[in-house]
This record gives sequence, structure tokens and C-alpha cells, in this order.
Amino acid sequence: MQHILAETLSQTMPFGKYRGKKLIDLPEPYLVWFHRQGFPNSKLGRQLALMYEIKVNGLEGMLQGRGSQDPGKY
Repeated sequence: MQHILAETLSQTMPFGKYRGKKLIDLPEPYLVWFHRQGFPNSKLGRQLALMYEIKVNGLEGMLQGRGSQDPGKY
């Protein structure tokens, strides 16, 4: 599981408005929208679903210093 989490934290969004932004830095409303639309059936989709679960359950604190490009976060 640590490998999956580490890989997810280093993954950047490959398309759209947030292209190039790390998944950990995606806004929660965007992940909620994706959840409602349905995540892609792919590795990226699973990573987005993981970030959705982390954010909606308020678990970002456990990731402190583990990937955010935004120094003011967490």
C-alpha cells in the first residue's frame, strides 16, 4: 500500500484545467465532481479515487510533507 500511496503522491494530472498539478494538490470540489461523473477505468482513475477518499475523509494531515507542491498546504 505504501508503494501505491507514494506513486499517487508523485503523480501529476495529465490533462485538463489542472494539467501538471500533483494529484494531492487538486481541489476537493474537482475530485467530488470526478467522483460523481465516474473515475476513469485506469490507473489514474484509481489514483484519483484514492485522493478523493483521502480528501473527503480529512486525512491529508497524515500526508504532511509527502508530496504537495504547495508549501502552504498541510
